Amino acid sequence: MPKRNAKRSTVKKRTSHKTTEQAATNRAARADNAATGRTANTQRGTTLVTHAVGAIPILQRLLRRMRLRDFLQQHLPPEDARTKVAAPRVILLLLTNLLVSREPVYGVAEWAREFDPQLFDLQPQHIDQLNDDRVGRCLDRMARALNTNLILDVVRHVVQEFDLSLDELHNDSTTVSFCGEYPDAKVERLLAGLMAPAVTWGHSKDHRPDLKQLLYILTVTNDGGVPIYFQTASGNVVDDQTHRATWTLLAELVGRKDFVYVADCKLATTEQMRDIASRGGRFITVLPATRKENTTFRSRLVEQPKSIKWSDLYHEVDEDGNLTDAMQVCADEHATKEGFRLLWYHSLRKQASDAAARATRLERAMNDLTTLRDRLTGPRTRFRVREKVAAAVDAILGEHAVRELLRVEIEELEEASYRQATRGRPSPQTKYVREVQTRFTIRWEMDGVRLARESAGDGVFPLLTNLPQWTAREVLDAYKRQPIIEKRFSQLKTDFRVAPVYLKNVERIVGLLAVYFFALMVQSLLERELRRAMDSAKLPSIPLYPEGRPCTRPTTRRVLDYFAPLSRHTLTSPTSRKPESITTALTPLHRQLLQLLGIPTTAYDQ
Repeated sequence: MPKRNAKRSTVKKRTSHKTTEQAATNRAARADNAATGRTANTQRGTTLVTHAVGAIPILQRLLRRMRLRDFLQQHLPPEDARTKVAAPRVILLLLTNLLVSREPVYGVAEWAREFDPQLFDLQPQHIDQLNDDRVGRCLDRMARALNTNLILDVVRHVVQEFDLSLDELHNDSTTVSFCGEYPDAKVERLLAGLMAPAVTWGHSKDHRPDLKQLLYILTVTNDGGVPIYFQTASGNVVDDQTHRATWTLLAELVGRKDFVYVADCKLATTEQMRDIASRGGRFITVLPATRKENTTFRSRLVEQPKSIKWSDLYHEVDEDGNLTDAMQVCADEHATKEGFRLLWYHSLRKQASDAAARATRLERAMNDLTTLRDRLTGPRTRFRVREKVAAAVDAILGEHAVRELLRVEIEELEEASYRQATRGRPSPQTKYVREVQTRFTIRWEMDGVRLARESAGDGVFPLLTNLPQWTAREVLDAYKRQPIIEKRFSQLKTDFRVAPVYLKNVERIVGLLAVYFFALMVQSLLERELRRAMDSAKLPSIPLYPEGRPCTRPTTRRVLDYFAPLSRHTLTSPTSRKPESITTALTPLHRQLLQLLGIPTTAYDQ
């Protein structure tokens, strides 16, 4: 009996010791943010949790300056009171994810788990509630908020906060491709007061005619290429139907009508130009190749080249003093049928580029024609009728845009073959039947007259404007800044990988595209602030590239990647009352970048 009691006492002591150790472990697990973290190691009640920090403090400072959360709270539709994670916080988290990591919607929570939730103004328990359905419902609210003044209010504040110039605005559009049928989005329909665009086929700027698409229209400033407005339209909408509505919205946003609106040749329709000009608008665009004025001038280049007088604008040379470009303008100004100024320019660099592009098209077309000819003469050819051969030739010429430069002739060939009239082993008395089979072949030659006619226009391009006081050089310089918006589209398609989108709800797609718009805005503002600070500090470059190589035009992507390794480590033990925090040491370049961006280092020390 005494032995039995001793045994029970021993078991009780062991259990008590285990319970005490487990309690200490539980206390450590209940430390702030211990539910998240990239790595968490627990040993003898001591817990080490590592949270990524990266460039999140930099992005959060920009978002606070933009007051994006305030505007989202103001314009997003009200939510159920039982909602534990507010939609503005989810939208801002998704926006930060797009800038830093570009995880899919269903992976946002897993990505956020690596960071300190307080960086996103969240609690650890909120992370588990950020499933793809929650993010999708927040995108629904984002789409409905576009029917309010959300975009206008944000942009107006950003213009004032960052002192953006709105004197010159550049507009263009691209297409966003989609995989899937989208049966509920075949036609435009009204959703919560917002006209939802149709996901359908159209002219694909991604060269994917097999995929449905939406049209994404973007307007950026000349000052830093900052996006200030975007629109989505159905995939089959043509660009020349959008400029009047876009200009009207920009006039409301800017608060005046004397800004210069720069766009591509789709603006150059009589109705759009006259409408904008009648309301006091100013524009610069390209004359379409289909206009009569274009045909008339290029005919003069061939028939009367000496009648056209060119005046030099400027010359460009490389570091060795070699001439790289010579820009000229036609001394005699022309006018369109609407009465707007028409300026003709000639570029030596563009002349060489046009000639090289045409030579490439001709070479590829002739290679394809050679392949087609080999297929025609093959023993198993499927081209048995002339119509099929003609269709194949036309497809090749059309694909490479050389219909007027190559003359292709289809020739018929007769191939005779003989077979025995009867079965059996052949003999001198065997009779044979002659069979004739028609085959086709092709031959082609260059049209020298048309080639010379097209070569005469190499390097020549027309710009159209209603700015009477601007010089030819000022008009040209303004249009040469149009590639600013192409850079934003490139970032949209490559950095953010916006296409193809897999969301099945068109309302959520529109909401996601709005988040991408804000992501482009944040990215461009960060680049603008950093580059302006470098100019103020008279820094020609900073060693931001690998191996400390100088970077003269730092990008947001480069800055984010450089800050990515920064982390915060939290050590919690049963003996310490307060967790110990250790952060990755900042390098001199980290501190220099933070100083240029006006961000105190305490943002990483805390």
